Amino acid sequence: METLPIALDAMGSDFGPGVVVAGAVEAAQLGIPVLLVGDEAQVQAELKKYPQNPNVQVHHTADFITMDEHASDVRRRPEASINVCTRLVKEGKAGAAVSMGHSGATMASALFTLGRIKGVDRPAIMAYMPSQKGFCALLDVGANADIKAPYLQQWAVLASAYYQAVHNRPRPSVGLLSIGEEEHKGSALVLEAHPLLKQTPEINFYGNVEGKDIFKGTTDIIVTDGFTGNVVLKTAEGEAKVLMGWIKEALMSTLVSKIGAMLARPALRKIADRVDPSEYGASVLLGVQGLVFIGHGSGDVKAVKNAVRVAHEAYQKDVLGRLKSFSSPASG
Repeated sequence: METLPIALDAMGSDFGPGVVVAGAVEAAQLGIPVLLVGDEAQVQAELKKYPQNPNVQVHHTADFITMDEHASDVRRRPEASINVCTRLVKEGKAGAAVSMGHSGATMASALFTLGRIKGVDRPAIMAYMPSQKGFCALLDVGANADIKAPYLQQWAVLASAYYQAVHNRPRPSVGLLSIGEEEHKGSALVLEAHPLLKQTPEINFYGNVEGKDIFKGTTDIIVTDGFTGNVVLKTAEGEAKVLMGWIKEALMSTLVSKIGAMLARPALRKIADRVDPSEYGASVLLGVQGLVFIGHGSGDVKAVKNAVRVAHEAYQKDVLGRLKSFSSPASG
């Protein structure tokens, strides 16, 4: 069977096509076919900096959605790069779409072009966060600020199916983010969602979990509303940067600590890698009829490479086929 390329929005980055093209080249060196979607003149100018690789192709389109434009603009601009990416997925010419750009526009394009999986009320963005046991999948991290309890139930089922397919984990555990482990604690949303999750046979429901459980790795998956999830994600990323800065400052403060830093450099590098968002590539948009991944606009070359890598892995493992078999346990 022919391996479809990953459609990568070449214009979707805070730094222009240079970073995206460099990441695409690194992904292609792993044997992943990449289709760069964007202004051909700009993309080719960047590609000339690297040895020619048959795994990298260009699909020309002159239009793209900038970060300061509205997400709804995708409806009236069919040739915008993100729309072309999702259209290539719908037409079966790409295995997945990846954008490091406007997350709202990417979600809007996915919904407008691909549509929702039957039974899914609202798609959700699932991101990975580092934990003591490796990582924890958190959703929603920004697609839906105001939600209903059945959405959490649907997302738990979708996330479990994705996790099983990608990580070969038969029954990943699911936690509901709250302010206490007890069933009677939490907001009105949490109190309504808890019994729904508890009675859902498609998931391995652990119960309520607290913020600290994300980093302990208490459960494989944690569900929450998009407002809370986004705050948690950005707080964690910001705190990681601050902590690494404090460690570097302390280690450079004296001659003795500098010597110690040199000796501990390999171990410190491992810690830095574990808390680096670039290691996790991009977040998957669960609930649409196609594989769509959303990365950070400020992501570096490694982030782009890993975004393409995780998208390719999901495509290779036919994650979409697993997700399309979704049967809604409830409707909002």
